[in-house]
Amino acid sequence: MQLNRITPLILTYNEAPNLKRTLAALSWAQHIVVIDSYSTDATLDILSHYPNVTIYKRPFDSFAQQCNFGLTHISTEWTLSLDADYLVSTAFISEIQALSEPISSDGFKIPLRYCVFGYPLRGTLLPPRTILYRTIKAHYFQDGHAHRVQIDGSVASLHSPIGHDDRKPLSHWLWAQNRYAALEVKKLSITPNHQLGLADKIRKTKILAPFFVLFYCLIFKGSVLDGWCGWYYAFQRMLAEILLALKLIEKDFLE
Repeated sequence: MQLNRITPLILTYNEAPNLKRTLAALSWAQHIVVIDSYSTDATLDILSHYPNVTIYKRPFDSFAQQCNFGLTHISTEWTLSLDADYLVSTAFISEIQALSEPISSDGFKIPLRYCVFGYPLRGTLLPPRTILYRTIKAHYFQDGHAHRVQIDGSVASLHSPIGHDDRKPLSHWLWAQNRYAALEVKKLSITPNHQLGLADKIRKTKILAPFFVLFYCLIFKGSVLDGWCGWYYAFQRMLAEILLALKLIEKDFLE
């Protein structure tokens, strides 16, 4: 596949600690579309130094709607949808270029490699994500705090991972997790139990999820072998589940 057929799409809100590294890995892109939710840090100033970046500002309502808005501003056949802390590797680009024509798939799932302070972990909870797809075949919808893309066609898998390397401070992570937990509580409350996956059913117990995710990250995913970076990640995921459990308990008492 020729790279000029792909436009990276990035959502931003106060992403100054991440943007330079992310954009540096996209020097091959002729055009990058950024949807900014009125950042108040140096994000817009950083973006202004990249001539291949076009910025569109839109008040944030949901990740899904921001992405769908972004897709309306992409004219290339393919979109590469990235978070502002994603690092595209040369191996990933080489794998895309090696795709033989005609390409029968309408989207591709990409493995993600979580990094802590720049250190790539052996294994994390991040599943592969469909982030490369034909623009006209894609539509986003909200699923709790997460946004999912629905592809009208077949989806294949690529093997070269993309790095997820968020360098924003812990205070920002805590702020974001508080918002995410509120959205997850709403999702768990309105979704019938038989429609929930195993992970969400465990979360609804309020007790099991924090301890389960700590064990899962450290032992099953091998984070214990990553030293303090692995413990940092495992503690983060445990804390996120504790926050969700507290909000579920709070909801039960306030109803």
